[in-house]
Amino acid sequence: MKDSMNNDKVYIIILNWNSWQDTIECLESIYRQQASNYTVIVCDNASADQSLEQIKTWADGKNPLSLANDNSLAKLTSPPILKPLPYTLLSRNQAENTPPLSAHTTDLILIQTGKNLGFAGGNNVGLRYALKCQDMDYVWLLNNDTVVEPDCLDKMLDYTKNQAEKNICGSTIAYYNDPAVIQALGGCHYNKWTGLASTSLGRGLKINDKIAHREYEKQLSYISGASWLLPKDFLIDIGLMEESYFLYCEEIDWCVRNNNKYKLCYAPDAIVYHKEGKSIGSPNDKYPSSLLSDFYIFRNKLRFTRRYFPQAIISSYATSLFQAFNRARRGQWDKALLIIKVILGKHSYD
Repeated sequence: MKDSMNNDKVYIIILNWNSWQDTIECLESIYRQQASNYTVIVCDNASADQSLEQIKTWADGKNPLSLANDNSLAKLTSPPILKPLPYTLLSRNQAENTPPLSAHTTDLILIQTGKNLGFAGGNNVGLRYALKCQDMDYVWLLNNDTVVEPDCLDKMLDYTKNQAEKNICGSTIAYYNDPAVIQALGGCHYNKWTGLASTSLGRGLKINDKIAHREYEKQLSYISGASWLLPKDFLIDIGLMEESYFLYCEEIDWCVRNNNKYKLCYAPDAIVYHKEGKSIGSPNDKYPSSLLSDFYIFRNKLRFTRRYFPQAIISSYATSLFQAFNRARRGQWDKALLIIKVILGKHSYD
């Protein structure tokens, strides 16, 4: 569905890792967008579940996976879009070293990154490719465990272009399993003294509530990487995501490096539905946080604090100790011990 008046070229970047079913559902919703000029890039971080083969089979129209759901979001992904959907398959080397491109003959680019590069590293492969495309105006970073309303990209483009200042734009993110409830209004507020941003703005409000969106927008410290529209100039001026985090803190790092050059905003009417925490868990959702997610959350918040707010490092350590105590109090001794190890200098997860 491409019948919009917006003609800006958008490269939609989706990172996949061992979750091709989610990615296919996301793609089914993306290819119903009203926006008229986009190319989708799927970067696969060396999945062990044959994800790229499954996605190729889907694009060929041969994947028997049924995406029909018995919930209110079924209309966003069914009936299936027409297939076959032509695609181009690239290695990381081909994607990052290809000559500049002026146009694409396919609407779907599949890139095998070759290893698990983490959130920033995997997305950066797609960003480097998009930057080589001479027709690129924006990139839309979108989590693979989302589905989107048909007018979502149009709403984001309209909103970002109608701002008086240069900006980077998020969206309203609702719960996939409870679509009437908001998960995040654009993103989060970050407390540098505690290193915490665990509660996203507007969490728990209803989509149809009367919401002071501009007041929430003023509180944004960073935009959620689940849905983030960025102009080409931002990528050139500020650079790509910091890859040393691997997972978590990339978004806040990006926004701190931005240093207010680009306003943070979100399009209230651009709706994304997110399955928060499905892949590695989240303390804010029905999927319990994993040891892996806890390790990167605590390691990276201390790493980020040391890098940008060294005056807050003592209070951040104290907050981490308090969180370790809370996990021990709940009987989560493995998680409490992991946090203590991170505080004492554990730098890698093994």
